Amino acid sequence: MFDRVVVGTDGSERARRAVDLAAEVARRFGAALELVTVVPERDAIGVVGASVAVADPTGSTALRKAAALEALEALAKELSGLEVRCHVESGSAAEGILKVAEAVGADCIVVGNRGMTGARRVLGSVPATVAHHAPCHVLVAKTDSD
Repeated sequence: MFDRVVVGTDGSERARRAVDLAAEVARRFGAALELVTVVPERDAIGVVGASVAVADPTGSTALRKAAALEALEALAKELSGLEVRCHVESGSAAEGILKVAEAVGADCIVVGNRGMTGARRVLGSVPATVAHHAPCHVLVAKTDSD
């Protein structure tokens, strides 16, 4: 049923729950897993879990993309038994995930449910945007703690 599963991650614990679900779906169907992270377009990079910001002297996203790719590749190594490819995009998370899904011919996108309640539900969220514009099935993972 699924040959290619796309999942976005920002490196957070919540996003890891969506990655784990996507990996399980990929294993069950023998599908390839496409890991996606999207870096915002700005002039500094913040390190998740630390109070560090490093200026990118070029004013581009090159430094952030390199760091993001390194983090994705480390995550990919943890996902044994799967064909995993890593993708780093810039811009908005939803747009980046959708861009990769279209480019690889995804059968399923897995996104976390963050932003689907409260004010963000009304204003828009990554899962809502992906669900409305996806070229394939979308599985919304419950990523908040029980």
